[in-house]
Amino acid sequence: MNIKDSWLKSGFVNEPVPTDVDIKKEIVRLKKEKNAVIMAHFYQTNDIQDIADFVGDSLALAQQAKQTDADIIILAGVHFMGETAKILSPEKKVLVPDLNAGCSLADSCPPDAFKTFVDQHPDHTVLTYVNTTAKIKALSDIVVTSTNAKVVVDSLPKDEKIIFGPDRNLGNYLNSITGRDMVLWDGACHVHEKFSVEKIVELKQEHPDALVLAHPECKKPLLLLADFVGSTAALLKHSISSDATKFIVATESGIIHQMKKESPDKTFIPAPPNDSTCACNDCEYMKLNSLEKLYNALKYEWPSIDVPESIRIDAVKPIDRMLDISKKAKL
Repeated sequence: MNIKDSWLKSGFVNEPVPTDVDIKKEIVRLKKEKNAVIMAHFYQTNDIQDIADFVGDSLALAQQAKQTDADIIILAGVHFMGETAKILSPEKKVLVPDLNAGCSLADSCPPDAFKTFVDQHPDHTVLTYVNTTAKIKALSDIVVTSTNAKVVVDSLPKDEKIIFGPDRNLGNYLNSITGRDMVLWDGACHVHEKFSVEKIVELKQEHPDALVLAHPECKKPLLLLADFVGSTAALLKHSISSDATKFIVATESGIIHQMKKESPDKTFIPAPPNDSTCACNDCEYMKLNSLEKLYNALKYEWPSIDVPESIRIDAVKPIDRMLDISKKAKL
């Protein structure tokens, strides 16, 4: 097997980086040379967040992908985020550090099964969470993120019948705060499903002055326990603006890096999962990316994301609807 074939099989450029190469300096040089931009999700490792040109949640990454004038977008996140960037900017080359960086939530919604589900509810508007494949987006009327989901739902007539997928926890939370009765697809994020209410209660007893911040992909008992529920970006903003100085954070632990940077005098405690004695809850897909893989992706301009035009044409419409609604709501 030659080197190129081994890269294709592995899903990333697995060429070792020479020890005498200053990866960070080389990334900066290559970015300038190739007119590339690095966009990283809040759940990436600290070193990737620190070298990125932009760090944000799914909504912010989509907004940036649509408006950037770079020739190359390196999306340091998971596969569906790279697809979203390519759908919005088809003329640009979109790279991901590791093609294996998938998403358990996206995987919980196979396109054929979801199409059957949609066909069984022909009079329903289809809202889908951004954590889905391009094929699922192409079956949708509007895409949402956790930042704008309530705004999108509230923009629809009160009597409109709605399908929401794939995250049942986010869907249940939206039903509870909007008064809707959306039909929900039964999917979930493995990270947010694993948080332990019992362990968080124990942490609260140890730190009675700590506020619990929770992402709406968490299960209902945890959300009822939380002092604040919001998207990743909303959790970050709340940690900055709150008078509290200690927080228990129930979402992927990568966001804590930005929280500490913004509020160095505050304490952030990662909420633990059920199935581990680990003090944090990481997404193994997000953490597949590394600075070395990012460097190689930029150097060799691979792996690149491709979305067939027939799918992209249908998928861009619900994403654009989301961006238009978000813009009107000043999100």
